[in-house]
Amino acid sequence: MFIDERRQHVLAKIQSEGRVLVSELSEALGISRITIRKDLDYLESKGLVQRTHGGAITPQSQALLDPSLQEKEHKQLKEKQNIGEAAAALVKEGMCVLLDSGTTTTAVARKLRKLSHLTVITNAVNIAAELAGTDFEIILTGGTLRKNSFSLVGPLAEDALSEVHADILFLGVDGFDIELGLTTPNLMEARVNRAMMKTAARVVAVCDSTKFGRRSLALIAPLKAIHTVITDDRLSNADAETLTSLGIEVVRA
Repeated sequence: MFIDERRQHVLAKIQSEGRVLVSELSEALGISRITIRKDLDYLESKGLVQRTHGGAITPQSQALLDPSLQEKEHKQLKEKQNIGEAAAALVKEGMCVLLDSGTTTTAVARKLRKLSHLTVITNAVNIAAELAGTDFEIILTGGTLRKNSFSLVGPLAEDALSEVHADILFLGVDGFDIELGLTTPNLMEARVNRAMMKTAARVVAVCDSTKFGRRSLALIAPLKAIHTVITDDRLSNADAETLTSLGIEVVRA
């Protein structure tokens, strides 16, 4: 494979998966990690990728976009299903579960259907509809509908959340940056997320590994605000060790 062909292959993989690791590319292509790092550095110099510890992701400007739920639904589908399974394993009968909006939290909601008696609080209209056929008690926060995410935001949602208590929150994020924290493209969504975190006894971030190293527009909270993160098995060991050193439980589904 010529240099240009290899770099085009690497770029295509980043664009399709959102993230690549040097170690995986080196093994898959049968070339040294030094060569892969040089390729990634070259692609970054052209503004085509953003380098991260151990790999690269799509350019940061892409993380500032606010794609619709439908656009995100089929990305990292298997990873989201595994994350949903691991998240549901943390829930016991009779608990009050708080679910943020998003495709990963929707995967969690689907896995919760195997339980019988739960109270579910959510600001996601699609999640409420997903669980409507169960015996769960479903509480919608109310608020202004964001059509992109089917989520309810604004003062009504924040006020409703201030009056409840949840045993566990499953929080989806668009960006998970080790230094900055948890981020999302929408400022009003970030405010509702913070209100959710205040009312939950345990905060669990649920996100696939492509979200790591990304920074989106609005800061939700620093990493110290979460107790657990559930992600897929492509999370780098370096990131996992950093999170563990901060006292955050890491589950790789």
